Amino acid sequence: MDDGMFVKGRGADRQVANRFLQRHYGVVEPTGIDEPELGVDQATQVLPTFPRTILNRVDSPDLPFTWSLNPYQGCEHGCSYCYARPTHEYWGYSAGLDFERVILVKREAAALLEKALRAPSWRGEPIMLSGATDPYQPVERQERLTRACLELCLRFAQPVSVITKNALVTRDIDLLAELARDRRAAVAISLTTLNEDLRRVLEPRTSTAANRLKAMELLAAAGVPVFAMIAPVIPALNEPEIPALLRAARDAGAIGAGYTVLRTNGPVEPLFRAWLQHHFPDRAAKVIAQTSALHGGRMSDGRSGVRMRGEGAFAVQIHRLFTVMRRRIFGQSAFPALDSSGFNRPPQGQLELFPPAEG
Repeated sequence: MDDGMFVKGRGADRQVANRFLQRHYGVVEPTGIDEPELGVDQATQVLPTFPRTILNRVDSPDLPFTWSLNPYQGCEHGCSYCYARPTHEYWGYSAGLDFERVILVKREAAALLEKALRAPSWRGEPIMLSGATDPYQPVERQERLTRACLELCLRFAQPVSVITKNALVTRDIDLLAELARDRRAAVAISLTTLNEDLRRVLEPRTSTAANRLKAMELLAAAGVPVFAMIAPVIPALNEPEIPALLRAARDAGAIGAGYTVLRTNGPVEPLFRAWLQHHFPDRAAKVIAQTSALHGGRMSDGRSGVRMRGEGAFAVQIHRLFTVMRRRIFGQSAFPALDSSGFNRPPQGQLELFPPAEG
């Protein structure tokens, strides 16, 4: 593992070895987003990729959805704790700086989605945008792949839910509101901290908490069900904010909330440890010890049914606090079930705007 140095706007300070490769070469030539304040090795690279399918079947019992769609691979938001970082290794990149500076764009995402929706076997099961990336990370402003997929969902009456940390989701309120009128759309916004100093280093290229809360307000006002995800709960960092985060989400129009606890699998652990030592040396040992206490003595945890909530006395304490405060603030609300009954395949090809002339 290379020794690193933190760069403004990045959550990782180094590359970490790709478990699938004997040698790591990285990306040499910068393309895409212009960032003159950063060197070649730090500037964001936007690279096209050409998968053959776009829908991913999710078999994990820990996740409340069966299908996910990731229009991008990698995420510029730069959260050092991100559980999805190891997915970049399957593409030949590092889970470190590569994950947040080499963004793979699937420019055929909408075409692939339409192909999937037209398959005779497809029955309109709800789709989650995304799962292994943020569908509204900064590159979406130019690429508009998420919007193209939502436009297809509207045409097909395909139910879709979105999870994001970026207020850019409000750009697509027109589509989300129309889908939501028939119970075919819902949005979950990840709300991690109300402390802007912490947010700036924890999630460097995400929207501020104030902008996320404003996005909740706008979505709720448009009739789109909004859910808050307090994720991840990090001991001794944002854990004490749980009640305040829930109240802020409720006041912004959210109808409910969920949470997960921090886990740092594989290459994420050394990245997060380095981040802690750099930004919070005074409490790094406490964060590591309490996170490990949630996962049987380790910071990583791949066990189904346990990894998202943890186990042991400290996990019970977090669960009780969250459950009591959620019930007090939101009542018995839950993430809304989406309706697949209206799924419909429109005719292929351009429809005629005017009927043929008679005679």
